[in-house]
Amino acid sequence: MRRFLLIVLSAVFLGGVGFWILTSPALFHAVRGRAVTLPDAFQADAGRGERLFWAGGCASCHKSEPSDNKVLLGGGHELKTPFGIFVVPNISPHPRDGIGGWRFEDFALAMREGLLPDGSHAFPAFPYTAYQRMSVTDLADLFAFSQTVPAVEGRQAPHALAFPFNIRRGLGLWKWLYLDGAEFSADSSQSALWNQGAYLVNGAGHCAECHSPRTVLGGLSPDKRFAGGRMPDGGAGRVPNLTPHQDGLGSWSLEDIEEFLKTGFTPSFDSAGGSMAEVIKNMGHLNGEDRKAIALYLKSLKPLPKAP
Repeated sequence: MRRFLLIVLSAVFLGGVGFWILTSPALFHAVRGRAVTLPDAFQADAGRGERLFWAGGCASCHKSEPSDNKVLLGGGHELKTPFGIFVVPNISPHPRDGIGGWRFEDFALAMREGLLPDGSHAFPAFPYTAYQRMSVTDLADLFAFSQTVPAVEGRQAPHALAFPFNIRRGLGLWKWLYLDGAEFSADSSQSALWNQGAYLVNGAGHCAECHSPRTVLGGLSPDKRFAGGRMPDGGAGRVPNLTPHQDGLGSWSLEDIEEFLKTGFTPSFDSAGGSMAEVIKNMGHLNGEDRKAIALYLKSLKPLPKAP
């Protein structure tokens, strides 16, 4: 019996040590991280950053509740998920309650690796799995814009998550599965416009984060990417299929998609509702070329039947 207990205790100890090592934010950064290095003489441009702000729909989640002012980024929105409730934080440039005290390096690490300035893992309700595709110069422009909006006082309540999902350290294991650390790489066989659309959809736009089903661990199902899925906030209904399948955008022309992204009207004269209505408002801030690029990329996706 003593020998058995010793074996059990040794296994528990070694398992705990292994868990602590594998979930280390520092270890993940050392293996999967990228240096935050800007080109010589680069100057961040808040005007360029504003385009990425709207492409990313930052205000849709982070605007102060219950205000409709999309540049008051005090947070407060609740994302109700199968893992619990995520409360969206303040990302205004307030020095105490927002990100006003962050350096650009802090911002880039949060966006690309889900690492917070205090050294902890960010929950992937913040879609850094998509933002990791963004270039460091685009992140610098976005950060520059984030410093131009009003500072909002007040921190939001903590997340209300069920065990074991409330253990941030455990996200280190999740990241090894779902965060590859790769920046977007242009496809030389495609046009510049197609690559522009691919970059916006898979990077700042993080379209797959809502329009794909997820595994039991909360990661995207790679073989059903863009095939639609359940509402991310746990509400009724489903998120539509974005692939050019008959279940999705198969009957839509490029012009139909562009018009929808601009006005919210579908080819059947229906209109976007729910959270997609907010996305359309954001897309309205982009230029026509961006919306055309997004449409071109979506129509080139592999047709997939809608996910169950």
